[in-house]
Amino acid sequence: MRTIDLRGRELSPAGMLAAVPRATQARAEALDTAARIVEDVRDRGEDALREQAERFDAVTNHAVRVPAEHITAALAELAPEVRGALEEAIRRVRLASAAQVPATQVTRIGDGAVITQRWQPVHRVGVYIPGGKAVYPSSVIMNVVPAQIAGVEQIALASPPQSDQGGRIHPTILAAAALLGVTEVYAMGGAGAIGALAYGVPSLDLDPVDVVSGPGNNYVASAKRAVAGVVGTDSEAGATEILVVADSHADPRLIAADLVSQAEHDEQASAVLVTDAAELAEQVAVEVERMAARTRHSERVAAALSGPQSAIVLVDDRAMATAFSNAYAPEHLELHLVDAEDAAADFTSAGAVFVGDQTPVSLGDYMAGSNHVLPTGGQARYAPGLGSYTFLRPQQVISYDRAALAAVRAGVVALADTEVLPAHGEAIEARFTA
Repeated sequence: MRTIDLRGRELSPAGMLAAVPRATQARAEALDTAARIVEDVRDRGEDALREQAERFDAVTNHAVRVPAEHITAALAELAPEVRGALEEAIRRVRLASAAQVPATQVTRIGDGAVITQRWQPVHRVGVYIPGGKAVYPSSVIMNVVPAQIAGVEQIALASPPQSDQGGRIHPTILAAAALLGVTEVYAMGGAGAIGALAYGVPSLDLDPVDVVSGPGNNYVASAKRAVAGVVGTDSEAGATEILVVADSHADPRLIAADLVSQAEHDEQASAVLVTDAAELAEQVAVEVERMAARTRHSERVAAALSGPQSAIVLVDDRAMATAFSNAYAPEHLELHLVDAEDAAADFTSAGAVFVGDQTPVSLGDYMAGSNHVLPTGGQARYAPGLGSYTFLRPQQVISYDRAALAAVRAGVVALADTEVLPAHGEAIEARFTA
């Protein structure tokens, strides 16, 4: 990993971001390609999906809509220890997701004047689960459980067909779907799957969904942008990011392990350490090199850590570290600080904040109970991670009786006349004239 020394410099948020640029070129190239893939699926449906499966997944003549017996068989063959871990993760995510559903609120504006704020679930959701470099049954849980807690009635799941599975979705993903009672499953991947969920595919009996959620690569994230406005989407979760803020008390071995753990996701993954402790920075660099060389996905890790999106950043003090983190707005933020619990309040822009050296991102990926589908690319400045609220729509229900309407009659008419919309006022007056 390269080291960037920002000490002694007065930098704006933009200047800090420029020091560690994200891998934007690949994202920019993906936007145009993903849009074309989505349009192809919209126009040609199943034919386009099958051509894309052959091109991107080396799969032909597979069952795009997964037969029920494949799902049942996958659950029956699931290793007991994996089933137990998935069931415990489901339990934990259910508990945390339940806290994300707001209660109905009734406000009495006056006698006979009531506004009810309620949260309505969308009817139908499309969940995307990545394939390719890794297998993500945990992402099935992170997407399906919040939707179920929100009250969504229909959930369709899509994941890429695997050439080494005879064109089927990976059985562990199917088993996770079975544990959650998801029976509408499609073997389709990438941007094409997002397009299919958004527009529907009649020949597969795939109806369009209301919201598409789920992580993926830059093409999946770009496809979500292409269908935005047609359907709702969660945040554009692209290549993963970890930013660690550490002081001189931190353990370099643990920091290195956490940086490497996220770098193994993808060559475009971002791994950043921000610290005011120069000695710690040197120690972390040594540990990262040692761990990266011996890990299973060493080539992938090396590519991610040597890319421009990864770095060890030296800053003057805690205030500068905090400012850098808030400007960068990472997907995952780890605080390896002696006062991490107290300091957490100052770090306001992150998809999820992991407090203390015993709370690694890996915990959040699987068993913390929090959701691991989080905003990347700086979107944490304004966008939340996935939760039950992703599948809910706030809705106002207004109820006035005649006396309550009469109390504001003159005011409505006055404002309508001011805006030169007399029919608005006439609609009020019609209720008080014969």
